[in-house]
This record gives sequence, structure tokens and C-alpha cells, in this order.
Amino acid sequence: MAKVKINFSIDSLAEGAGKELIERELSDIFNNINDPNADPTKKRSLIVKVDFVPDADYDEVKASINVSSKLAPAAPVTTKIMTGRDLNTGMIAASELKSGVKGQTYIDEQGDVRTDTGEKVEDIEKKSKIIDLQEKRG
Repeated sequence: MAKVKINFSIDSLAEGAGKELIERELSDIFNNINDPNADPTKKRSLIVKVDFVPDADYDEVKASINVSSKLAPAAPVTTKIMTGRDLNTGMIAASELKSGVKGQTYIDEQGDVRTDTGEKVEDIEKKSKIIDLQEKRG
């Protein structure tokens, strides 16, 4: 096999465009590594592919540089959904469990008391037909 003298470097091809592509993908990789929604222990990959296509006379070669990356996917987000049949209507209902425990109320960021499905307790009380006998008494 004949010795070959190479007078270029990959990072200088196309006036440095290959190097810019690599740096852009590296930026994406390190943004992904520092993304709190992505698994920090998953492997990321930088893929650099250079294709060389010679012409029919073997005196010119077209070089094509392709740079890509494989990033860690966003971590899944989970929640709980309560479901059951409405005893009054017979319809199946589903609501996200907001409080963390079925039947438990909680206080939201604004200080409002909410049911386990996130509905304001005071709104429910307004809709309710409960009569406060203590209040009526005087």
C-alpha cells in the first residue's frame, strides 16, 4: 500500500464548517447533560461522518461532513388519576389526583384550600345545598 501525505485536517475542511457543526452538537450534548428533565446517567453520543466521493478521473474528491448527536430523552413524568362511576349519573369519571392522597384536601400556592382533584373547596361549598343550622339559629 502506497504512503499518503494528507495536507488538511478534518476541523479545517469547508473553511471550518465541520468544526462548527461539531461544536454545535457538543453544545446540545452538554445542554442535555445539564437538563434536569433528562437522566444524567444516560450515555450521549457525538457522531461524525465524513463521506468521500471521488470523480471519474480520481483527481477530485467531494467530502461531505455530517455531524449529529444522540441525546438522553426527557425523563417520564408520572401522575395518579382517580377513576370510578358517578353514582348519580352512572357515567365514568376520571380526575387527576392533585393532593397526593385520595380524599385529602391541600393548600395551593395561592393559599386556597382545594379538594384532592384540585377544585376550590369554597366553590364546592357555594354550590352545596347544605344549610348551616347554627348560622340560621341566630
